[in-house]
Amino acid sequence: MYANILLSTDGSDVARKGVKHGIELAKALNAKVTVIAVTEPLPVDYGSGHASGWIPTQEEVDSFNAGRKASAGMVLDEARAMAEQIGISAELVHIPDAHPATAIIETAKSRGCDLIVMGSHGRRGLRKLFLGSQTSEVLADGSVPVLVVH
Repeated sequence: MYANILLSTDGSDVARKGVKHGIELAKALNAKVTVIAVTEPLPVDYGSGHASGWIPTQEEVDSFNAGRKASAGMVLDEARAMAEQIGISAELVHIPDAHPATAIIETAKSRGCDLIVMGSHGRRGLRKLFLGSQTSEVLADGSVPVLVVH
């Protein structure tokens, strides 16, 4: 049924449940697994109207990016360990400086994935109430079937 499954994670508890469920499904279906972690770029405030804004130095950008890369690495290492514990291998992908929903949809298409497995929500805080979750965006904008895990 599904031969190539994309699992999305941000390291949250709900995303971890999605990864675990996706790995178990892949094992049962003997499917290929790719795990993706997407990190967003450093938010820059150029200012508007009377506000002066904030533009980071290159050192601040580099430090932010290094932290995001390390964080994504830990999240992906955890997913690899979960897959190995069940007895399958997983390809790990970190997409930096991207909008998560867009990167998930594009990665699923470019890698020929026929299913995306995601947690019902991630670490989005109050922003989720105003902008909608990444899961909602993938459901609305993607063309690949999505399995949402609570």
